[in-house]
Amino acid sequence: MPSLRDYRDRIVSVKSTKKITSAMKMVAASKLKKAQTQAEASQPYADAMSAMLSRVAKNVVINATSSKLLVGTGSDQRHLLVVVTADRGLCGGFNGNLIRAVRFKIQKLQSEGKDVQLVCVGRRGRDGLRRGYGQMIAESFIGLMGASKIEFAEANKITEFVLEKFDAGEFDVCSLVYNEFASVLSQVPTIQQLIPFSLPEEQDNAEEAKEESGTFISPYSFEPTEEEILNKLLPRNIGVQVFRALLDSAAGEQAARMTAMDNATRNAGEMINDLTLQYNRARQAHITKELIEIISGAEAV
Repeated sequence: MPSLRDYRDRIVSVKSTKKITSAMKMVAASKLKKAQTQAEASQPYADAMSAMLSRVAKNVVINATSSKLLVGTGSDQRHLLVVVTADRGLCGGFNGNLIRAVRFKIQKLQSEGKDVQLVCVGRRGRDGLRRGYGQMIAESFIGLMGASKIEFAEANKITEFVLEKFDAGEFDVCSLVYNEFASVLSQVPTIQQLIPFSLPEEQDNAEEAKEESGTFISPYSFEPTEEEILNKLLPRNIGVQVFRALLDSAAGEQAARMTAMDNATRNAGEMINDLTLQYNRARQAHITKELIEIISGAEAV
């Protein structure tokens, strides 16, 4: 049975832990507000960029001269996964859930006979995947997710690296894997295809207007040509989507950390109450034992 000193030492230790988790919760809450504001500010631009590319692409006649970012290489044998995680832990299942989703995706692709490469953004993703898939990691970007504010210029380094590998013919399909910031309590592992460009569902009313031949009637007049616009905007769109994913992941990390530290603080409080109760019971038993010994000694005399 633990001594009274053991109980006291443990109570002091848990109280110190509670102070740390409480402080981390407040820091995460402060950072969450900034990260959430930045993520929400980037959402309309990213959505508008994707919708505009969809409208332009639907008016392009795809042929052999079309951009490979739009039509692909003609194969889907080699896949590149850009995995966005946090640089630090202590944020619940934020990193673990995403790593599990990546492992499942890798296993699915390998079962289909595909070749897989990884680009890890964030230390946790690199460390978590290195144990089983270290030979697949082509590059790691560490430090971006730990910055107080994510800059587009820094995020664009990832885009440049991906485009260089694509131009060199090292992969056919590129997908972005990240935690989408749904709410403070929910971060959803999401897989988004970047290359070739995947046309989103277009809700524009003009899409309903079709000629009898079935071709799409564009309500827009483009200058220069749609092909030239696509060649310029497709690489930029990849950069915007990567930047958006980093911002979503940063906001989700702080939300997950705030929730995890709140739970840890609450659990520490409950543990302190339990240890205090056990300490009082042990102290009472110790006092009762001493009284019995004193009374027994007095009676013996």
